Amino acid sequence: MVQILENPLILVDGSSYLYRAYYAFPPLTNSLDEPTGAIYGVVNMLKNILMQYNPSHFAVVFDAKGKSFRSELFKAYKVHRPPMPDNLRVQIAPLHQMIKAMGLPLVTVSGVEADDVIGTLARQAEKEGRSVLISTGDKDMAQLVTQNITLMNTMTKEILGPSEVKKKYGVVPSLIIDFLTIVGDSSDNIPGIPGIGKKTALVLLQELGGIQSIYDNLDKVANLSLRGARTMAAKLEKNRKIAFLSYQLITIKTNVELNLTCSELTVNKPDIAMLQKLFSYYEFKHWLSDLEEEKWLKRKKNNLKEKCPLIVDTSMKPQANSVIPSDKNMIILDQKTFDLWLEKVKNSDLFAFKLQTDSLDIFSTNIIGIALAIAPGEAAYLPVGHDYPDAQKQLNRRNVLAQLKPIFENNNVKKVGQNMKSNYGVLKNYDIELGGIKFDTMLESYLLNSVDCKYDMACLARRWLNRKAVTFEDIAGKGKNQLTFNQITLEKAAYYATEEADITLQLHLKIWPELRKETCQKTVFEEIDMPLLTVLSRIERNGVLIEPVSLEQYSKELTMRLTELEQQAHELVGKPFNLASTKQLQKIFFENQGMRPTKKTRGGVPSTNEAVLAELALDYQLPKVILEHRGLLKLKSTYTDKLPKMINRLTGRVHTSYHQAVTTTGRLSSTDPNLQNIPVRDEQGRRIRQAFIAEKGHCILAADYSQIELRIMAHLSQDKGLQDAFAYGQDIHRSTAAEVFGVVLSRVSVEQRRSAKAINFGLIYGMSAFGLSRQLNISSYEAKKYMDLYFKRYPNVLRYMKETREQAVRQGYVETLFGRRLWLPNIKSSNAVLRKTAERAAINAPMQGTAADIVKRAMIAIDRWIQQQNSSNKTIRMIMQVHDELVFEVRSDIVVYASQKIRELMEGSIILDVPLKVEIGIGENWDQAH
Repeated sequence: MVQILENPLILVDGSSYLYRAYYAFPPLTNSLDEPTGAIYGVVNMLKNILMQYNPSHFAVVFDAKGKSFRSELFKAYKVHRPPMPDNLRVQIAPLHQMIKAMGLPLVTVSGVEADDVIGTLARQAEKEGRSVLISTGDKDMAQLVTQNITLMNTMTKEILGPSEVKKKYGVVPSLIIDFLTIVGDSSDNIPGIPGIGKKTALVLLQELGGIQSIYDNLDKVANLSLRGARTMAAKLEKNRKIAFLSYQLITIKTNVELNLTCSELTVNKPDIAMLQKLFSYYEFKHWLSDLEEEKWLKRKKNNLKEKCPLIVDTSMKPQANSVIPSDKNMIILDQKTFDLWLEKVKNSDLFAFKLQTDSLDIFSTNIIGIALAIAPGEAAYLPVGHDYPDAQKQLNRRNVLAQLKPIFENNNVKKVGQNMKSNYGVLKNYDIELGGIKFDTMLESYLLNSVDCKYDMACLARRWLNRKAVTFEDIAGKGKNQLTFNQITLEKAAYYATEEADITLQLHLKIWPELRKETCQKTVFEEIDMPLLTVLSRIERNGVLIEPVSLEQYSKELTMRLTELEQQAHELVGKPFNLASTKQLQKIFFENQGMRPTKKTRGGVPSTNEAVLAELALDYQLPKVILEHRGLLKLKSTYTDKLPKMINRLTGRVHTSYHQAVTTTGRLSSTDPNLQNIPVRDEQGRRIRQAFIAEKGHCILAADYSQIELRIMAHLSQDKGLQDAFAYGQDIHRSTAAEVFGVVLSRVSVEQRRSAKAINFGLIYGMSAFGLSRQLNISSYEAKKYMDLYFKRYPNVLRYMKETREQAVRQGYVETLFGRRLWLPNIKSSNAVLRKTAERAAINAPMQGTAADIVKRAMIAIDRWIQQQNSSNKTIRMIMQVHDELVFEVRSDIVVYASQKIRELMEGSIILDVPLKVEIGIGENWDQAH
């Protein structure tokens, strides 16, 4: 049995379509004798699939020019294939034009094959909860099939879900790579293991598992019921290298670095004018007629309901606990049942819970229900606020929370949740101080691998439990008609809520044993990330006081300046144009004014992004004007216009949200609003910071770690020159300049100090000589000379960088001083760009990650001290964390005392071989204090 799901992402193997069309269609030509058969065939197949499925998201993926990384691994890879016929090659460019004119995204990526791009997009879409249909003729693609990813054969239109793959090839999709490794793939010239055919391969896989397991159990091969079993082990051992090479060649990469996401692959309106031009030139008269009669891609009425977006196999046996058993999936509507569950929860070793609320505003939200899970498959939903017409009577919210409060506040009753910070904040509204917060599945998974995937419940359930979670949209709908939780029927709400609690508990039971094996990671989880959770919640609730009038005034000034810049740009060009139009800028810059393009977009046209503008601005006035206009426009829309509208009506303050599981290095991020991207040094940023004020009788106190990453570098590298500079309290940039340029400290010029600062910070981020030359506007030769002098003066820095890169390649990760593991999936990539980026990250991540951990430890210690002070009627609030800076609102009469204690706790967060230094500023607003 199969179930039809709506609107998948459709990924078309364009290269497969191309050859299929070339050999299947007659050798058509236009009147100029130009070949058109492949073009017609591919467009016809694309047209049919669009008509049949009517998708909203779609991509046609072609192999890029040149060899892929597989050719580097195996010189004979695909060498037996004849070169592409000339009369096919000339059809590629017009075909690409036609596909783009149809409104379809077209994707090619150098260094990998179309299969790898499709695999990456498919897995990305699956993680985001989207179904995927891959149209291809390549059997290798069967390895990608899951419950959510399905294949459609280009030639036969055969649909393959997991059970169809098993039926067709004899193995489940997860063993397709192993199967092809053994039997080989003649179409790609992949050798496989000589002398072993399909039947033998199936027995080996069924009895021993995948290829690695087979080689781990060669001693068991002789006992299998196979002809020639006694000599089979020797045959396998002899071809071990071939086997693992074949495995590597067959494996489709699913982590290709792309400049787009699957959500960007939207089907756009066709460019009718361009299609008319192309159809006319290549003499596709029938399609030209369809365009003129507005019939192009118009589906017949009787087909409107025949959407067959994706066939998902439902005949497979469900995973254990994939659905909560109905006899244990309870809705608690009476006090007697509630009393039973109170006892169950109270006496459990650990329970999971999830609050269901009617809004995301933490201050005005109401608890609508509470889901509890005490064992896998044993969960209950306690509704307290569903108020739709004819809703069953529910227990009183106030009474329910009063009875739960002793359990929620008891530190000895252990709890687990998904994003417990949210639960903690909501319960504060009901005067409940959540205790016993032992585990958070989002943070557990993040600690194991900060680059693995998103950390929402749906993603984690798929990855760890092989389980598709019901989403809120599934029960509430989407868009403007989406229901709030109080409007959802008890049955639907109970199913959704209990599943959330059940999945949370099962995730913990699956992830925690893995995390517990990693001693350092476990320590970071227990001593940094979990304690920080409540600290961040308190900072969010404290909020920041904003002076809206000054922002509104500055917004008016920005509007005037933007108008001036627009007029200036028009004058420089000699006519009005849209400063936000990429196409107009491309024409003005590179056609009208003859500027030289420095970078191209994925579509092959000259880029006008910020980096390009900054480079062009060195020689031309117009890019400089455009760059300033863009910056001010972003500042206005993001801060001066937006911040006053974000003042909470209940608190009179702006409340950001801090996130622990977003960055790969462990740094915190913030959203709604993002307070970590406000410019620091320039006048525009200062004007915005002036609007962040303290309430009457209080001051803003800003405490900032001074050059913390350079100090960490001095500690990690054990370079005596760097350590001495910090130990003696020298200006590190002036000291570096003196060393590099061979002058005494007092003779270091402003320009030399600026160059030294660029070198100091550039090396932390793995900057090359070329990058340094661009930053300092000097030649690459001079930049290289500066760096050579630097490493000559600080040799241990070079040693540290070299050893760190080697360690990263060896382990696949680097670590902070506290043991937080920072994974580098591209450190061995055959793509040089990806590999170099990973190498730079390997050098920077331990410093940035250690700095982040130091700040977090300081926040935990300061928060603990603040709780003690505030219990003694001393008002101190931690209100912001911005990278290496902590911002406080402190009662004016204790600000000196507070600053001394805050400095002491921050500088004592860790003992390094060089002293940590914290600079503290105090003022009426953030700008004065910074």
